[in-house]
Amino acid sequence: MDNIVQPATSNSLQVPGETNKSTPSSPSISRNDCSIAPLTPSASPRPDVRERMSRPFSVVVAIDFGTTSSGYAFSFTQDPEAIHMMRRWEGGDPGVANQKSPTSLLLTPEQKFHSFGFAARDSYHDLDPEEAQHWLYFDKFKMKIHSISNLTMETELEAVSGRKVRAIEVFAHALRFFKEHALKEVMDQSSSVLEGDEIRWVITVPAVWRQPAKQFMREAAYLAGLVSCDTPEQLLIALEPEAASIYCRKLRLHQVIDLSLRPMSNGLSLESDGPRPFDSSFRQAREQLRKARHSRTFLVESGTGELWSEMQTGDRYIVADCGGGTVDLTVHQIEQPQGTLKELYKASGGPYGAVGVDLAFEAMLCQIFGEDFIESFKAKRPAAWVDLTIAFEARKRTATPGRSNGLNISLPFSFIDYYKRHRGQSVETALRKSNMNIVKWSSQGMLRLTPEAMNELFQPTINNIIKHIEELMQKQEVQGVRFLFLVGGFAESPMLQRAAQNALGRTCRIIIPQDVGLTILKGAVLFGLDPTVVRVRRCPLTYGVGVLNRFVEGRHRPDKLLVKEGREWCTDILDRFVSVDQSVALGEVVRRSYTPARSGQRKIIINIYCSATDDVIYISDAGVRKCGAITLELPEMLIGTIPGTERREIKATMQFGDTEIKVIAVDVASNRMVRAAIDFLSN
Repeated sequence: MDNIVQPATSNSLQVPGETNKSTPSSPSISRNDCSIAPLTPSASPRPDVRERMSRPFSVVVAIDFGTTSSGYAFSFTQDPEAIHMMRRWEGGDPGVANQKSPTSLLLTPEQKFHSFGFAARDSYHDLDPEEAQHWLYFDKFKMKIHSISNLTMETELEAVSGRKVRAIEVFAHALRFFKEHALKEVMDQSSSVLEGDEIRWVITVPAVWRQPAKQFMREAAYLAGLVSCDTPEQLLIALEPEAASIYCRKLRLHQVIDLSLRPMSNGLSLESDGPRPFDSSFRQAREQLRKARHSRTFLVESGTGELWSEMQTGDRYIVADCGGGTVDLTVHQIEQPQGTLKELYKASGGPYGAVGVDLAFEAMLCQIFGEDFIESFKAKRPAAWVDLTIAFEARKRTATPGRSNGLNISLPFSFIDYYKRHRGQSVETALRKSNMNIVKWSSQGMLRLTPEAMNELFQPTINNIIKHIEELMQKQEVQGVRFLFLVGGFAESPMLQRAAQNALGRTCRIIIPQDVGLTILKGAVLFGLDPTVVRVRRCPLTYGVGVLNRFVEGRHRPDKLLVKEGREWCTDILDRFVSVDQSVALGEVVRRSYTPARSGQRKIIINIYCSATDDVIYISDAGVRKCGAITLELPEMLIGTIPGTERREIKATMQFGDTEIKVIAVDVASNRMVRAAIDFLSN
């Protein structure tokens, strides 16, 4: 078998066809810790299949690929203090202050790209209802990647009409759209002609995404033509709360809103200058931002901002990225004077984004009009359903905690008409029969949601966010946090702001950047300009491989005994690379040596296992799963040409301190690079 691997050391070898059945964990056994060492210079391998050395880039283009909205920004490396935002889009929604576009994609019935963003939404709206059923409209599709446990290159996404397309193609269409628009803007502003390899691309993903989802975004970028798979260093995957943290380092005092300085009671300020609506300062900042939008260029500090001058070496802070689909939390410590960042606790979070409010609204409609009717309406009138969700989104943004009057939401005429034909009664009658007193039928022919109804829609999602932050603050590594930065589109919501202030305002200072919806995008550009700014990260999982170790009576389970050539071995031992929540610095590596099982073997495949805990011994323990594979391709021309290749040693070097896991390998005898790849999408 080509995938049988034997490490070069004499006391352990790779197990072929390891079992992965769930069995009780055994008592702990003594084992060597994984070999982690700083990346130090050594004899340079001769070029064979060698990853290109990173070259200076002329421009960094970052794409913030969000659940509800997306955008791009760029900066020229010769002028890194200027971040240029994308051009304003045609269309737009009331109450939306930033320049990003809805993450909406429209494909023709032949599955060809038609439009993205506002254009996709408007074009889909204008289609005839019957015709719309043949088109493919995708909205908020990023969330699907987070929720799919067995993500592969063949995973499909379902359009509003019910038709399915490979997810990788949907994401590639969106990224290709951004690539074409961004390149045109960059070329317009560049004083010289730029080659493709002079551009570094950055794509943002949630920090809670695991390796398969990160690799999926990289593969989508390759398919979209952002970069070639032969030059992977041209593309960086940025973690969203990490990008926000990087940007927050640059903030000046006038660029933030400090909720801790504004005591609240029922959404009103208690300051001596008289009552003021809770969100007035935020709206004022947003209005100033709108006026300044003609330039589309933001200037950032060359060093760290004034806010950071208040922080001492060792001070801790949390960044809560409250987006459309997920809420991502990261805990950082500032390192002075260099201004680098150190992650103190592994990234956490969950599907607690603003989409949760939308789902609560849909559940409310199902309760009033019947789940079967809502599903039928979505299938038969997909464009009208999209119109209804847009109408709710616009009103959702105006919800405030101290509001005394209700919110009106327009129901599309086709909804009212379809319900009458489907049920034989009016929507007003349905509302009366539902006994839902918090939702009324207004005289203007609209749904009227009382303040109590809006609270019911927001509270479950907001409660999840606050609970998660509170639980994080109880961790020993996180205690003593001085600042909580709220970023992301959902952080614009006064409902979330008030809840955070009430629950957490006495524990730490709560800071919101004025341009909160663009914080991650700007931080992603800064990350592309300097990827070394986060110096230490925490491992989200325990990673390792299955090996054979010498069997020790009384220490190892009897059912793991394997007798091979007269020697007793213990099978299925997990050889750890890194452990969950372990600190790994940028540049630190894990080294392992492997030997092909037979002469003439052309490929070594090493299965990788992971666990959310560190108290595991065997790869068959409960909670351990196969999550990927390392592939080492051995060049044919070297086989048998060098003395000693009968027992050939391949030294693999893995990096866990970056936003993605990386591997390189060297043939020790020839000192040549071996083509090495790590794959998390083929399980």
